[in-house]
Amino acid sequence: MTTTAERPRTAGSDFAELNRRINAAGLLRRRPGYYAVRLSLVTLALIAGWTAFFLVGASWWTLAVAVFLAVAHTQMALVAHDLAHRQVFRTNQPSARAGRLAGNLAIGMSYGYWMDKHTKHHANPNHDDLDPDVGPGVLVWSREAARGKGFLVKHQAWFFFPLLTLLGISLKRDSVRALLDGTVKRRGTEWALLGTHLIGYAAALLLVLSPLQALAFLVVHQALFGVYLGMTFAPNHKGMPHPAGDEDFLRKQVLTSRNVRGGRFVDAALGGLNYQIEHHLFPAMPTPNLRKAQPIVRDYCAEIGVSYQETGLIESYRQALRHLHEVGADLRS
Repeated sequence: MTTTAERPRTAGSDFAELNRRINAAGLLRRRPGYYAVRLSLVTLALIAGWTAFFLVGASWWTLAVAVFLAVAHTQMALVAHDLAHRQVFRTNQPSARAGRLAGNLAIGMSYGYWMDKHTKHHANPNHDDLDPDVGPGVLVWSREAARGKGFLVKHQAWFFFPLLTLLGISLKRDSVRALLDGTVKRRGTEWALLGTHLIGYAAALLLVLSPLQALAFLVVHQALFGVYLGMTFAPNHKGMPHPAGDEDFLRKQVLTSRNVRGGRFVDAALGGLNYQIEHHLFPAMPTPNLRKAQPIVRDYCAEIGVSYQETGLIESYRQALRHLHEVGADLRS
């Protein structure tokens, strides 16, 4: 009798077999109950945070509220991520409507802009020319792109976490740019929702707090939001191989991704993105099913001889920072 490991298989059929096993386990089925609870809790957290902001009023204790709202905004961003991948609703229209409410209105980030950027990332993760997440910018992720750069890239590993404090503001700026460029669908709706958020946010700070308190709230809230959001994405691909582009789908997704070990707390804190390999192979898989899919995917990768990377949370950041440091090695020498 021929075993699964002995059965001849070409690279092109590897994902088809894995997909068959995942479907057989029922792991691509929707989880409406889970998302009803999660969406309700995150929405209530956001409402509670802004209610506390108005109740506390013109006090330096609002900085504690800023910390809480940074967590709530990041969790809402993770919900928007799941909506974009149609994990919550089966069709695009309700997913997009809910995504615009979560992204544009709740946290001030264009859903259409981010979805376009993230779709390109999923199609070619870690590809130097095709993945916008590793394209040359303030940080550089390959030695070739680092050539001729200056002091910041030379010592970029030290600047990684400080730069994350600017991520929230950067996303808002890029959202406005994308809407001005006209590259976002439903631009009128997105403008209306994003404008409501930005005007409402500014009005709340300026009408309730003193100018100095408003500035401090803005800095703490947006800085912590940027750091937390960046820390949910940084462990996933940074420091992993950059593909040539001719790999089959399964290898392109698995070899460029890193999973992060942890219990239920890590699952909740990272919004399920700690199962990055499973998420990239099955983007529409509901978040709570990723944990159940992991042993199936990990065993299958071992079966066909594909490297499956998994590490602890702290080590994942260490590997990303080490890679950033190595990228700038030529500049330092």
